[in-house]
Amino acid sequence: MPLPDPEVTPFGDSAALVQLDGPASAQALARELRRDPPPGVIACVPGLESLLVQFDPLVINEASVRQLVAARLGSAAVAGELPGRVCSIPVVYGGDHGPDLDDVARLTGRTAQDVIDAHATTELRVLFNGFAPGFAYLGDLPEAIRVPRLATPRTRTPRGSVAIAGAMSGIYPADLPGGWRVIGRTPLELFDPHRDPPAYLVPGDRVRFIVITAEEWEAAAREDNW
Repeated sequence: MPLPDPEVTPFGDSAALVQLDGPASAQALARELRRDPPPGVIACVPGLESLLVQFDPLVINEASVRQLVAARLGSAAVAGELPGRVCSIPVVYGGDHGPDLDDVARLTGRTAQDVIDAHATTELRVLFNGFAPGFAYLGDLPEAIRVPRLATPRTRTPRGSVAIAGAMSGIYPADLPGGWRVIGRTPLELFDPHRDPPAYLVPGDRVRFIVITAEEWEAAAREDNW
């Protein structure tokens, strides 16, 4: 079916923000604009319920972008699952790699193994990227393991930390401050400026977490297999 009529508002002098009804609509419209890029459109950045359209104001203006979006909406149909890669992410849960796992279990009234099982058996979709280069917001988590952020954010969350907050999960691509609850860690490189694209996970990808042990991680790291 066609996407609903959106609200389009200026976002500075060289971008327009298109309000939509969810990440699927944002990704579908972005895909349509990228498939046949209109003159002057530089980039499309999907969000949770919006699409940021960046353009060259010397080639096209905001009013023209508004007309362009309206014309393209009929082509950006959302029918079933959006295309996207299936990405398997190895994770060491708990212990030093997941310092908040036991607290998540306590807050949800479940065992640590219950939390691991729920997280590792749920296929999540990359809804959008933000916060830091390579940080992907993944959703939606099962209701059973949804917990609030930490009351006091950490000043440093280690690179590769797999964390949860509310309905979302995320993986820290670098050592960063953060308030999400860390339940595990992956050895994968989530952001590499020399890679194309630099971010390992992009909107539309489907993510599956694979449980590994700390020993498996260390053995593979010694052989540089990640």
